Amino acid sequence: MDNLVTPGSWVVLRLPSDQTKVLQIAKTNTISLGKIGTFASNRLLFRPYNLTYELLDRKGGDKDSDLRIVPASELHEDILVEEAAALLPENAGPSEIVAGDGVEFQLLGENGEVIMRSNRETIDDSARQTLTMEEIETLKKEGTSAGKDLIAKLMLSHTGLEEKTSFSLAKYKLLKTKKYLKRFTVLPLDVAMLTQRMVEQKDASKVLEIREEMLSLIGSWSNIHFSADPIPKARSGRWLVVDETGGLLVAAMAERMGILHQGYTPPEPKRSPQEEAGEELKDLKIFKELDDDINHTTDIQLATSNTLTMVHTNAQPNLSLLSYFNYHPNSPTDRSSREHPLAQRLHTLSWLQLVSPSQDTTYANPPSPLTSEELQSMKSGKRGTYYRKQRRYRKIKQIVDTTHAGGFDGLAVAASMDPISILRHLVPLLRGGASIAVYSSTIESLVKLADLYSTSRRTAFIQSPPAELQGLSSEETARWQGNEDFPLNPTLLLNVSVQSARVNEWQVLPGRTHPLMTARGGAEGYLLTGVRVFPAEGKVEARGKFLKRKGGREYSCWTTDSGAEGQEREVAYEME
Repeated sequence: MDNLVTPGSWVVLRLPSDQTKVLQIAKTNTISLGKIGTFASNRLLFRPYNLTYELLDRKGGDKDSDLRIVPASELHEDILVEEAAALLPENAGPSEIVAGDGVEFQLLGENGEVIMRSNRETIDDSARQTLTMEEIETLKKEGTSAGKDLIAKLMLSHTGLEEKTSFSLAKYKLLKTKKYLKRFTVLPLDVAMLTQRMVEQKDASKVLEIREEMLSLIGSWSNIHFSADPIPKARSGRWLVVDETGGLLVAAMAERMGILHQGYTPPEPKRSPQEEAGEELKDLKIFKELDDDINHTTDIQLATSNTLTMVHTNAQPNLSLLSYFNYHPNSPTDRSSREHPLAQRLHTLSWLQLVSPSQDTTYANPPSPLTSEELQSMKSGKRGTYYRKQRRYRKIKQIVDTTHAGGFDGLAVAASMDPISILRHLVPLLRGGASIAVYSSTIESLVKLADLYSTSRRTAFIQSPPAELQGLSSEETARWQGNEDFPLNPTLLLNVSVQSARVNEWQVLPGRTHPLMTARGGAEGYLLTGVRVFPAEGKVEARGKFLKRKGGREYSCWTTDSGAEGQEREVAYEME
């Protein structure tokens, strides 16, 4: 991710009320923050993230407000004042006394000075505020000093301010600051921020109510990591994913793999509107020429490692949330999508292409090859359509064939589908030792799935294997579709467990430590994890003999493996 705000990048503006606004920064645009004001987007370009800005008072005749970067000393002014006051000798004495049960008492010193007070008798209502609503509205319209003057006058006009405790006073000031201060902070739009926004401010059901901590667990248990190219085949860095969260799970996995964010391109010189319109027509013409016979061999080279293979249910995958990271998989004319790392490393195929590719129209019906004479006699439009079909067929065939070859390093699932039907087809495609993680907003489906891989079912399967498995190879056994007693092959996964995790916000103060009562509810979310294994072929026996040796002990063990052909192999090893 870039460290600077660049044209076309998506950012998050955090307002004083803790609400967020997601928008795409474009040149010469006006950004509106409602009652806070408006400003030009150019004032944010090529500046670092995580800066706090303040909207200055508009000058006469200006349409938008100017921005001022708020320094850290001003942002944390209250904390710095408290720390400085605590170091003074006259303030070194005890400032408060709290009973064992957390109840505060009002105490007076020898000279009548209030050492510590409680807000039990404090009445905080509108009658304590001497400013009327008309006066407050007038001060808001004047908009001087970005709302700081209004906050100061509100606090000075409060008749019960001296009765408040330090905590109550800070809370009162914070409420007025969130309501009237004209500031905002520019934050980068990463997966964590997008997840928080979707769950708390948007429709959480569209992302299956998945939270940031569950996305982190999925990435950890699936062993998602960056895998450079070229690398050994056993660690090729290829992961399977089933995502019904609109692309949020794919974005989380791609971010851990380092293929989510696109590198920054230096800005081009400013051009006139006529030149920009001509450039758009030129780009469209170039794209059409890619369908011509001159450039018909320029396919997108799909990566072979550090890739994600997504299996989806629709004709096109639902990856709408990836547009926040400038990737539009269903818009081939978009230049940023063609140059995005996901264009080569995100492979998509439907369940039909995975389960029964012979029934897929695109895969089973390749375009008929044409001779050069036939191509020359065709019109440019039909010739371009022919080359588009050729490129699409080659891409789909490569994805389907490499997926059926298997050898994936992990599996991550976040879907409302039955997880049994998902694992029946995808577990055999994993290599030995690959990790899986299946997310569900409810626990019932995962408990049923964990029972199918339990120790008791595995023991019953080994002792009395189904009759239809007789004579099948290990690969055919792994792809077995199951029966009524064993819907899945229980010997393919080990260490299957179901877990849940939720991070709650707490208020930590002396005598006031408790979870926030206004935290969002919703589904807890559960995760099933396991490890892909290959069952041993034949019967495995082990025997050993204890030997004594001068100066120590020596154990000699032999292992006999009866293979599928009935031949026994004896291996001896020594351990001191």
